[in-house]
Amino acid sequence: MTEQNPAPKSTQTRLRSRALLGTALAALIVGGIAGQAVVSSHTPAYAEAVRVQPQTLPSFADLVEKVKPAVVSVRVKSTVTEADASGGPDAFGFPNPDQFPPGSPMERFFRQFQDQRGPQGQAPNRMQRPKPRQSVALGSGFFISEDGYVVTNNHVVDGATEFTVSNSDGKEFSARLVGTDEKTDLALLKVDDAEKFTYVDFAKGHSRVGDWVVAVGNPFGLGGTVTAGIVSALGREIGAGPYDDFIQIDASVNKGNSGGPTFNLAGEVIGINTAIYSPSGGSVGIAFDIPAATAERVIKDLKDHGEVVRGWLGVQIQPVTKDIADSLNLKEAKGALVSEPQEGSPALTAGIKSGDAILTVDGKTVEDARNLAQIIAGYSPDTTVKLGIWRGGKAEDVSVKLGKLPGSEKQASAKQAEDKSASVADLGLSLSVSPDGKGVLVSDVDPDGSAAEQGLQTGDIILAVGGSEVARPGDVEREVVDAKKQGMKAVLMRVKSGDQTRFVALPFGKA
Repeated sequence: MTEQNPAPKSTQTRLRSRALLGTALAALIVGGIAGQAVVSSHTPAYAEAVRVQPQTLPSFADLVEKVKPAVVSVRVKSTVTEADASGGPDAFGFPNPDQFPPGSPMERFFRQFQDQRGPQGQAPNRMQRPKPRQSVALGSGFFISEDGYVVTNNHVVDGATEFTVSNSDGKEFSARLVGTDEKTDLALLKVDDAEKFTYVDFAKGHSRVGDWVVAVGNPFGLGGTVTAGIVSALGREIGAGPYDDFIQIDASVNKGNSGGPTFNLAGEVIGINTAIYSPSGGSVGIAFDIPAATAERVIKDLKDHGEVVRGWLGVQIQPVTKDIADSLNLKEAKGALVSEPQEGSPALTAGIKSGDAILTVDGKTVEDARNLAQIIAGYSPDTTVKLGIWRGGKAEDVSVKLGKLPGSEKQASAKQAEDKSASVADLGLSLSVSPDGKGVLVSDVDPDGSAAEQGLQTGDIILAVGGSEVARPGDVEREVVDAKKQGMKAVLMRVKSGDQTRFVALPFGKA
């Protein structure tokens, strides 16, 4: 019998290695079962990873189905000329006088020759003058009652003579204008029809940053368009008016959405789409809504009176900056500083003085100058309010019977005054007697001193220092020294620059 050739040595080595590996694995498994503690003692301990329960994003379908019938497209017609429509040059290439400040030389010039011009320098031909034409604009709105009241923006209906609203089914209704409020950009229309309309309510309470919202409207004429996002910020001031308090949302809002509602997940209106920030003209995710609380109050006045009647305090005000707070010995830079009470105003009648800091109204804290304007506007004329003021280093209460806001020039002005500071000897000011004997003239300002740094200029008139009127440079120096002796961090001056009077807080210790 022939003997088989034995396996090569290398093959035998591999087989033995595999057998040993299998034996080792078996031993490890058995050891792991019999002595698990021994194995685990050599295993590194790791912190557990963050685990988040999977979340399902909300569907807005049920919400939209319920609120959509209450949202309408608003179409308005107005009579305009070519110049009115463009806001710029007319059909002949001449600028529109209305695009210049009223009373300015350019406005007067183009107003004077408005009817005496012809195209390309030719003699005037009155037959070629632009003819009035009908302009159509589109916006959005929503029903707030079953009997046909519709809320929209003032800028949607401004100057219009015909108003038509159409619902999600495409049915159209003629409407009439009940009233508008330019200051908050709100308007109220009324559809006089026997039909009972689906309507929505304003939300109660306040929105929170991060809340889901749904906007419904008529962007670019595409009625019934729905977009969603979140509340991005609250209390935005965008320079639209003295009562700015906008909700910022990131839901897509475009031209034609103006006047349309933004809803919370309960189907309540939290705001009215009014403006967008956009370098391109389209949505970039920054839109601004008039809050429901503001809209509800304004719309009620429009419905009841056809106009909004606001309380009037009658003061020029500016913010209380840190330096001003130091000069008044106030702990916090809050409230509104009275630059000057207006002639014949309720504030002047009640004894409010320049330099008073208004800190509360009927116990409500005044955060800043803009907030004071908003609070006062929420009262009706003839209402008596108690102002908590800071005067002469101590708190006082003053009762004021509010008047009726007569016009924009009379309202509590919340202009942001510049934060300025200086000192007589240390901060680069040279003073002299005022030519008319009223106040002290700033005759020179050191360009390297704090006065120049903070904006004081040659020609400014210092009217009062530390609450005391001044007539000579020595008066200013005396008041500054007194303020230093009292441990003040800054001294408050009332300064006149041109036609504007303002307060300037001048901190000590700067060179």
